[in-house]
Amino acid sequence: MLATPELIQEAALPYRLGRLLPRWLREVPLYQRPGGLVQLSGEAVSLAELHRLPLITKQDIRHNFPRNFLRAGVELDTLLDQDLVELEHTSGTSEERTPLLLGRGWWAEQEERTLRINPFVAAVLDEFPGARRVTINSPVCSGDICYSGVPSRADRVVGNALFVSLSRYPFLWGEAELARMAAETLEWQPQFLDVDPVYGVLFALYCERRGIRLPSLRFILGSYEFVSVMHRRILERVFGVPVFNLYGSTETGHLLMETTRGEMRLSLETALLEVLNTDSQGISELAVTTLTNDFMPLIRYRIGDLVERHERPYYTSYLLHGRAADAFIAADGRRVTTWQIDQCLADFSGVAHYQLCERAGGEWLLRFVPDLTAPSAKAIEELRQRLARLLGVNGKLAVQQTDLLVPESSGKFRLGYPAKKTVGAPA
Repeated sequence: MLATPELIQEAALPYRLGRLLPRWLREVPLYQRPGGLVQLSGEAVSLAELHRLPLITKQDIRHNFPRNFLRAGVELDTLLDQDLVELEHTSGTSEERTPLLLGRGWWAEQEERTLRINPFVAAVLDEFPGARRVTINSPVCSGDICYSGVPSRADRVVGNALFVSLSRYPFLWGEAELARMAAETLEWQPQFLDVDPVYGVLFALYCERRGIRLPSLRFILGSYEFVSVMHRRILERVFGVPVFNLYGSTETGHLLMETTRGEMRLSLETALLEVLNTDSQGISELAVTTLTNDFMPLIRYRIGDLVERHERPYYTSYLLHGRAADAFIAADGRRVTTWQIDQCLADFSGVAHYQLCERAGGEWLLRFVPDLTAPSAKAIEELRQRLARLLGVNGKLAVQQTDLLVPESSGKFRLGYPAKKTVGAPA
């Protein structure tokens, strides 16, 4: 078998864990649990040994922070005074905001490492070492910049990135606001856009209406939340460049990058991924062990997302199914994920964004914002039937067109709202 770089890195992971885990278990208060330390054997750590360690969640990160991560004799103020760390927070879409301790410069390093998994993106970064980006997302979501007022353009420049969105209510952006965003983007001449899909699509539709082109643009990153098939289709239609999915979280860094073949591949230097509670459909919950943030190492962190893991002869790829909290339970007990709902729209045009809500009384409502041209009544009925068949709900599902959908307090948009939380892994 050919020893690909991926296989070489995967083979080295047990030895890398063997260097990191014993020290983290010994020094980091979070892992000094009652009953003593878990004993690890040898210089390499097997997956079986890793699986003996308990899972952690956001609640574990929040509890007694930052003391739960600071080594003996280390003070947060000292780390901040020495400019060794950055204190950040998660966006707080599914839970309350979680504080984080990130090494200075760690975010940019792990991001570029993950971006370079994609050879097309790597070539652009090589051609433009200082590649400019425009970020279009909720001001609440970004770890690089946070504001609630109206900062100047200069205040919204961080390195080679320009942040153009000032509001977490993109459906309320007026013509003047969109014109400002477009003018700033044209002046900045970005090589790529870094977008929350919903925010990016509404900006794209404005550019399409006004005939605005971005000649310097090479690609678009969809990040921050689930990238729907319709988001990708609109962004590619308007700007004429490929859209690539970049997946991760503020607490773990970027984990997976979409390749030119449409596969999500892991940044093996950044983290080790485990799949848990795999159901009969092959869909699993994801746990992450980070490898590069020594100030806040996460061991078996339950990130709250669902994936399919596909082991190929020379590498492993993943299919993202969305948040576990956003999955539904069908009439026959199956778990229905965001990705499965989204596939009902794979060949369906006329929708810019949607939200599917399950009501406590057993009724369902799909609300959608139309594209430039709304779908016909016949097309809407076809979509309704597809979703009803997938969920097994017969005639209990209604479809409603709207001009406005409301985000979470973080500014992110959930695609699914189950009436009840899913527990465990349905069959």
